[in-house]
Amino acid sequence: MMTMDTAITDLNPFQARNIIEEMRKGSVPADYVPLFTVGRSNWLNFIEDDLVNYIAEGGAKVRFLHGGYGDGKTHFMSVIRHIGMRQGFAVSFVVLTRDVPIHKFEAVYQSIVQQLQGDFPGIGIRSLLNSWLSSLAEKDTVPERDEILNLAETLRNLPEMNVNFANGLIALVKNRFSPLEEGELQEERTESRETLFRWFEGGKVTKRELKPFSVFEVVNKANSKQILNSLNSFLRFYGHKGIILLLDELETVLSQAKSIRNAAYENVRLLIDNTEHAAYFHIFFAIIPEVLLSEKGFKSYDALWSRVRSIGQQQDQRLNYRGVLVDLHRTPLKSEELITLGQSLRQIHQISY
Repeated sequence: MMTMDTAITDLNPFQARNIIEEMRKGSVPADYVPLFTVGRSNWLNFIEDDLVNYIAEGGAKVRFLHGGYGDGKTHFMSVIRHIGMRQGFAVSFVVLTRDVPIHKFEAVYQSIVQQLQGDFPGIGIRSLLNSWLSSLAEKDTVPERDEILNLAETLRNLPEMNVNFANGLIALVKNRFSPLEEGELQEERTESRETLFRWFEGGKVTKRELKPFSVFEVVNKANSKQILNSLNSFLRFYGHKGIILLLDELETVLSQAKSIRNAAYENVRLLIDNTEHAAYFHIFFAIIPEVLLSEKGFKSYDALWSRVRSIGQQQDQRLNYRGVLVDLHRTPLKSEELITLGQSLRQIHQISY
């Protein structure tokens, strides 16, 4: 992935052409956005300041990226992803669709852990866990029984740590480092590890399969938010500053039936409420104006509207760069910034061909 300090001249022809082809399809080349990001420095500077001096110190916050189609919400979120990872956060960028509907938070959880990135190779919670296990193996001696017991105690006592999540972590450590028991086959050990990975990923697994690991709940709607907090706790234990969730295209709920919209808005409300009790946690929702203005938008669900009414009012007020509403619609790119963007894209095009 490109860093914020990468120059266009560092691109090879394949990378440059990949950018051009993604843009031709109308997609944001997320890994390369620092190369053609211009303007909106006020928003980005204040967001980065919040991440460094508030979220990384134990704060939690929800922001809404507000803009019409073509205002650059997805691009802006991709920039935040780069900034967050540069500052030591784990980040997950999820596009809310009919396959990943916000009204089914367990499905959103699955996508969050699938898209998780941080200071570890690869992407997804499985990559995170494998990286952690490998780091334990890199020590002078592999963990023995007493060390595993001490690690278990440490993990279970982490703030916001769910006991099932902690037990799952310890089960992975035992699976990786404990000698095979008499009569146990390596294939059985591998199968057990796969079961644990599926549980962490929110996949299909039965309570019966989990019982040997002292994991007594599958990931579901009732506990998925608690499991998410446990993930954040583990990420901090593993050296990250916290977690940033980037949830794009919340407006997909506008076309849904009222019952589904209400369930979706209830989950948004719960996520907002969760930040009041969470730490090291930042959520960004991307929304179009209709989400705030339409009768099918936030105002249709009183429990949510009572929490976000002030956001709608901010549209007519002076811009607040530290506020909850990041109004991209009211801060379009200036002419000189568009010229700079065009020059960058022309340079990328020259490299690609």
